[in-house]
Amino acid sequence: MCGRYASTKDPATLAVEFDAVDATGDGSATEQAPGADYNVAPTKPVFAVVERHPQHEPDSVVRSIRVMRWGFVPTWAKDCNVGVKMINARSETAATKPAYRASMARRRCILSADGWYEWKRENGAKEPFYVTGNGPSLAMAGLWSAWRAPDAEPDSPWLVTCAVLTTDALGPLAGIHHRMPLLLPRSSWRRWLDPDVTDVADLLTPEPD
Repeated sequence: MCGRYASTKDPATLAVEFDAVDATGDGSATEQAPGADYNVAPTKPVFAVVERHPQHEPDSVVRSIRVMRWGFVPTWAKDCNVGVKMINARSETAATKPAYRASMARRRCILSADGWYEWKRENGAKEPFYVTGNGPSLAMAGLWSAWRAPDAEPDSPWLVTCAVLTTDALGPLAGIHHRMPLLLPRSSWRRWLDPDVTDVADLLTPEPD
């Protein structure tokens, strides 16, 4: 699973890394853009990479860096507090689960991370491990959703939330925890983010490092 991770790069840097536009200052987010954080926890604001059709240019697609709250809230939820328990989604079942099905089809994102933390219990105590790469940001596959309270005014802002997709841990990581974030290679970014591509089952198998 992924219950904590580190994210220290600013949105301008991430925009260059992910070939995106920095849209964190356009006023659309209800969450304040985060600073460098070595302990990103559930319900904190995080940076996400998304692709959407602009309302004024429906035939084009724009890839952008956005601010979201970590902790997925389905569109039909009555209370946003459910997001605290929905920080991870299993990649094997997300396409069929009512909470994630619509987002798996059209609202996928990438959550950038320097690395993530896992804890292994040994001799009754939990030992933390930090998993990171040797190159640019890790691209964790994610899902996002936009939510408003059932009794909200029609013009009230949307709460945009996200979850990290997980998969079976590979290699030595399996000795720490049986799950890990689904990491996307650069070659998969375009299809994963494309809002017009609804079937990405072939991208859900992690690549061995």
